[in-house]
Amino acid sequence: MIAELFKTTLDWYMGNINYFTITLLMAVESSFIPLPSELVIPPAAYLAVQGKLNLGLVIFFSTIGCIIGALFNYFISFYLGRKIIYALAESKWARLFFVNRTKVENAEEYFRTNGNTSTFIGRLLPGIRHLISIPAGLAKMNLRQFIIYTALGSLLWNAILATMSYVLVEQWEVYFREITWGFIVIGVGFVGYLIFKAIKKQKTKRMKVQID
Repeated sequence: MIAELFKTTLDWYMGNINYFTITLLMAVESSFIPLPSELVIPPAAYLAVQGKLNLGLVIFFSTIGCIIGALFNYFISFYLGRKIIYALAESKWARLFFVNRTKVENAEEYFRTNGNTSTFIGRLLPGIRHLISIPAGLAKMNLRQFIIYTALGSLLWNAILATMSYVLVEQWEVYFREITWGFIVIGVGFVGYLIFKAIKKQKTKRMKVQID
């Protein structure tokens, strides 16, 4: 039943992929929300093989989305400052999106070590690519340079991912099944996590009552 539900959801998702949704989802992917680009670009490339989308436009609009999401992180960091950003990184809302102080510190250290080019290189590194815009904003990196480096890094990553997906389309059914089961595992794991948190919270409350 769960597998059928996810299959229906994925079928609906495939039926609603267009240039607007590609831009939107890649903007989300480039913000602090860890949405894998592998769940956006390969399905779009598959539709390009079928003639429903254009591969070049898939790469173009996914890159535009990356720039939008990166600018969101950049301006938030630019105007809020380091103290507030790190406070947000330690909040429960940040943990909900798998963001924490350590990840932000790693991104900031990577930025300091590699300079402005880290904005380009960081777009190619998993775990760094969606957070590298934060230290760029904190350091008040030149906006024009930030956009150029972000665009180039995003373009390279999206082009590689889209081209590989386009070429390996014969293996799509296997890949599609892996995505389906991946969603199932993530869904079950997330529900388990919520249950664990609820039980832990109840135990904490009971301990406080007993102490009082």
